[in-house]
Amino acid sequence: MFRRTVFLLGLCGIALASPYVSAQDFPIKTVRIVVPQTPGGASDALARVMAQKLAEKWGQPVVVENRAGAGGNVGMEVVAQSAPDGHVLLMSYAGSHAINPALYKRLPFDPVKDFAPVATMATLPFVLVARPDAPFKSVAELVDLARKGALTFGSAGNGSVNHLLGVMFGMNTGTQLTHVPYKGAAPAMQDLLGGQIHMVFTSLPSVAGLLRGGQLRALAVTSSQRSTTFPQIQTLAEAGLRQFDVAPWFGLFAPGATPAPVVRKINQDVNTLLRQQEVIEKFSSQGADALARSPEEFAAMLRADLLTWAEVVKTSGAQVD
Repeated sequence: MFRRTVFLLGLCGIALASPYVSAQDFPIKTVRIVVPQTPGGASDALARVMAQKLAEKWGQPVVVENRAGAGGNVGMEVVAQSAPDGHVLLMSYAGSHAINPALYKRLPFDPVKDFAPVATMATLPFVLVARPDAPFKSVAELVDLARKGALTFGSAGNGSVNHLLGVMFGMNTGTQLTHVPYKGAAPAMQDLLGGQIHMVFTSLPSVAGLLRGGQLRALAVTSSQRSTTFPQIQTLAEAGLRQFDVAPWFGLFAPGATPAPVVRKINQDVNTLLRQQEVIEKFSSQGADALARSPEEFAAMLRADLLTWAEVVKTSGAQVD
């Protein structure tokens, strides 16, 4: 009898120690959404909108935790090493999750095996901008000038999304723009406004005020479809770059071993919220378009982006130790 009691207690101990949480019961405690960037950026803003709505839906606190560093790798490692029960999620985006594997020689995690794609949340188009007095008024004129002489573009640094978009632009047009890296997007924008460089590829929300105020001219957005916030801006595809379609995604990941039913539960709840007009409008105010996809579709998007950005990083020659 004593042995049987000990055996049963042991089984109970294993059950209590197990990270598994049934989808029906999830969540049973506070959920943390780790944002691997500093507060104030697109990832942070979108995560906070969703955290508030999920907390209301789940009846449990959902908190946003900023863990910036190493291009997003610090926060990603935190989530990769967390208990796989759905209570720690990663708010990631294409810039860190799909580009860093090609950019960094060594990563403390596997971007595919160590993460379970849970739910997409939004896409956020980038836009090619220049000063109103730039020597080109259209993408066609820009390409023509680039073939005749050097044109410069600024970025937030080697390997950043805005750097690689310039490389991708050159690959699509047979031109080579001169890259000028900065320590962040803000100084690049300052030099663009000051006339030290010719253009910048940047996220649409970051220059919305400058576009409306006339300080900058938008030549085209990088996505295949026009922005719902600035529908008057043509796409690069419409400007003749048929293969150009870049609208970095933002979405939630869980640790790789998270049970599929829990992943599905979070996905369904997020997708329900993404259809609410309030969420759509809040995302739109950030220049983002809400995007609802299944975990399988999200995984396919990641696999495709890993291949695309690996080719662009290789062409750029960018590398981070």
